Amino acid sequence: MKKNFRNNCFTKRSFLLVCFIAFFSFTTFYAKAGDSISIIPKPLTVQVENGHFVLNNFAGITANTSNEDVKQTIEWFTSQIATSTGYHLSTKKSSNGISLILNKKADTSLHDEGYTLKVTPSNVIINANKPAGLFYALQTVLQLLPPQIASVSEVKNVSWIMPCVEIKDVPRFGWRGLMLDVSRHFFTKQEVEEYIDQMARYKYNTLHLHLADDQGWRIEIKSLPELTKVGAWRVKRTGRWGTFLPALAGEPTPDGGFYTQKDMKEIIKYAQDRFISILPEIDVPAHSLALIASYPNLSCTQLPYSVNAGGKGYERNDNVLCIGNDSTFSMLDKIFTEIAALFPNPYIHIGGDEAYKGFWDQCPKCQKRMAEEHLKNVDELQSYFVKRVEKIVELKGKKLIGWDEILEGGLAPNATVMSWRGMSGGISAAKMGHHVVMTPWDYCYLDLYQGEPEGEPPTYGLCRLSDSYNYEPVPDSVDEKYILGGQGNLWTESVPTFRHAEYMTWPRAIALSEVYWSAKSNKNWSDFVSRLEQQFPRLDAANIKYSRSMYNPIFEPARIKNSDFGVTLTSEVKGLDIYYTFDQTNPDRFSPKFDGKPIQFPVGATQLNVITYRDGKPIGEQINMPKDVLIKRLDQKRHVY
Repeated sequence: MKKNFRNNCFTKRSFLLVCFIAFFSFTTFYAKAGDSISIIPKPLTVQVENGHFVLNNFAGITANTSNEDVKQTIEWFTSQIATSTGYHLSTKKSSNGISLILNKKADTSLHDEGYTLKVTPSNVIINANKPAGLFYALQTVLQLLPPQIASVSEVKNVSWIMPCVEIKDVPRFGWRGLMLDVSRHFFTKQEVEEYIDQMARYKYNTLHLHLADDQGWRIEIKSLPELTKVGAWRVKRTGRWGTFLPALAGEPTPDGGFYTQKDMKEIIKYAQDRFISILPEIDVPAHSLALIASYPNLSCTQLPYSVNAGGKGYERNDNVLCIGNDSTFSMLDKIFTEIAALFPNPYIHIGGDEAYKGFWDQCPKCQKRMAEEHLKNVDELQSYFVKRVEKIVELKGKKLIGWDEILEGGLAPNATVMSWRGMSGGISAAKMGHHVVMTPWDYCYLDLYQGEPEGEPPTYGLCRLSDSYNYEPVPDSVDEKYILGGQGNLWTESVPTFRHAEYMTWPRAIALSEVYWSAKSNKNWSDFVSRLEQQFPRLDAANIKYSRSMYNPIFEPARIKNSDFGVTLTSEVKGLDIYYTFDQTNPDRFSPKFDGKPIQFPVGATQLNVITYRDGKPIGEQINMPKDVLIKRLDQKRHVY
């Protein structure tokens, strides 16, 4: 009897212990589930509920519509799920399904790209006014699942669960773009499609392709075959951009490439399936050396030129179209006729930037044009060019957009301005009643250094992750209705490979995605960093290269009384431990630790080596900073490298 009593007591205690462990595990799981909500860009509202939804091989995905865009979205999503999980979701109703509901009566608060998302233990319900909203909601669903969901191959032994939540999400701006320069370095069709996939993760909707410049013409124009026969190819050079020798006489031109119109149609369709529109740019009247190399009669000098391989001084070559030459405009009419027919985007970007006007001053044809049109100077000559090109573009059923230099000499009547030389061009255009896409270089240029130059591949300028994130596209003096949105721009002079294009793009483009999508009031740097760190395993799973420069040390030299100078060490991510050495050895956590007070170079020391740690482990790259660089920096008002 006593034995049975003891057994019963043991059984009860065991049962209670099991219940306690289960309860602890249950509550711990939900705490972790809540903590794991690290969606970027940040939704308008997120409410975490109890419970979780389990995605398994019996789950399904259905829609209340036969809309072709929604069907394509379902195909895209089921393919994503199958790749990483091995599950093949049914498109028939199931007990634990994902339901896509296209609102029959529009919810005006959601506009065209917003959505609501409700995750319960038994189902996932998504509502949107338009198919784009359903697509963006499914991107959020993927971010609610474990990071391995982004894997490019099947992953075993993962619990594919997501926390129960209610989300309402609406983008702040309608134009959320990235620009990829495929002229300075050519990227294949497959690489462009990979870039589109990466953009889609963060709800971008515009890919601006810089298709023509001095270094290459990248799109087939069937009526002008020399553009791709000659203009798409240049001599091969490797090293630092801007230092290359020009083409030698008779030297082969194997470097380059172009997209056939068939290629581009496939890229456009691939992007459309992910609700991304391709904006084509043909940069004129300057940056036109590839065009001029193909058709030498288009320049003021009419001299023969080779496609630029990355040498210095564009103004030394006549890379500007002759505005006094009528054949220039007939040639552009042919080009824009085919561009307009190929690209569904309502805009054509005509560049308009950095025109060296010295050749126009010396050109008899340009001077004659100025006299005939009563133009006072070459700025007005450029304005004449832009206005005339706008008429060509509009006759093709398109709208003209150009860099902010198109303001010079007078803005074309219906032009949209892409403001890159700071915000002032955009402000001027908006006050004139023109639409603006904000893309100031010091916040949005993805080809700039993103950390200390001593620890980065060579480029120019500086745009840290925090610079991009803290950027506000709408100046106080401007009515927001004129700001269409913005984009990040990846110029590729110093970006020779696609892997490096990824490194320069991410995570700064993740920061910009939140600038352009999320409500201004929802932005918070510390919160963003926390969520961004949860994105890194997803990028790793997808084999996407990205920068971790936000963890690297930052050097801030300052004059100190009775001293050469002192150096303060910081980092963009707060709470890191910073260790340093002056003796040219590699620092670790046993080296001197920076305590917040400026440190000074000992006598004879010529270099400061620094590394960051978190929780006793290295997290940033070691940066070896020469003393001479810091002295030079002291004399600079702005840190432009």
